[in-house]
Amino acid sequence: MTRDHADWLIPAGLIGLALVPLANSALRLGALADGGPITPESARFFIAPAPIVLHIVVAMIFALLGAMQFSPGFRRRNINWHRRAGRVLVVCGALAALTGSWMALTYDFVPADGPIMHVFRLAFGPAMLATLIAGFLAVRQRNIPRHQAWMRRTYAIGMVVGTQTTILLPFQLAGQLDDLTRTVAISAAWILNLGTAEWLIRRQRPRRSTAARPA
Repeated sequence: MTRDHADWLIPAGLIGLALVPLANSALRLGALADGGPITPESARFFIAPAPIVLHIVVAMIFALLGAMQFSPGFRRRNINWHRRAGRVLVVCGALAALTGSWMALTYDFVPADGPIMHVFRLAFGPAMLATLIAGFLAVRQRNIPRHQAWMRRTYAIGMVVGTQTTILLPFQLAGQLDDLTRTVAISAAWILNLGTAEWLIRRQRPRRSTAARPA
């Protein structure tokens, strides 16, 4: 495998992880545009479509554009693009976090989601916004390693839905999705994404050089 091919493995994997949630989001946008079908779980979106439509659009951009930032070779060859895309990602990430909190606080609670899902949705927006601000401040201070670390955490939070959907998909196809399975999947998605991000951050953190001992 060449270095160029290996350089695209992580972005391709991240885009693949986002495909199912992106497809579901596209279907939801289509349903909202067509005016139905309306179910007890989706009625809240038809009553107040603004936050869900804005959330889906910016989350799509954040997922796809963010994946490209994980190709080191592409970043080095297109540094101006990386900076411009980073500005777009900051805006889209902030809007995704804010609209997620907007929906969690204003939409009617549906029993199908369960209380654990609602708690995670309440935590999702503030956590993502906090890591995004930390990453933005770090790059303004020219602290690139810290900037990269916080943006990895931000993207990991933003992709929790993709990991959760991937974990739940086999249970949904088998018709064995219950509240316990959903709770375990939500918790596992958060742990897996943030754990992977922290592992990557520590793996790529430069080691401190040890002082030479006197003879």
